[in-house]
Amino acid sequence: MSALIDEIKTLIIETLNLEDVTVADIDDDAPLFGEGLGLDSIDALELGVALHNNYGLTLSAEAEEAKQHFASVRHLAAYIEAHRNR
Repeated sequence: MSALIDEIKTLIIETLNLEDVTVADIDDDAPLFGEGLGLDSIDALELGVALHNNYGLTLSAEAEEAKQHFASVRHLAAYIEAHRNR
């Protein structure tokens, strides 16, 4: 799953145009929002579109479940893995 984690980190960096941020700078388990990576709701929308385009995932921004999937890069990777196995 480490390849997928790095892939997601790259997707985040490229999608959100995070200058001066590398894959190594993003902790797998750090929160993506708030005190962690510091993403906001607009970033979540952009990231959601990128996830849909790259992995065919559709997450409702209103669903409590989506908040769990966006908790960290590792959570996103687990969700993508589970979705791929369906």
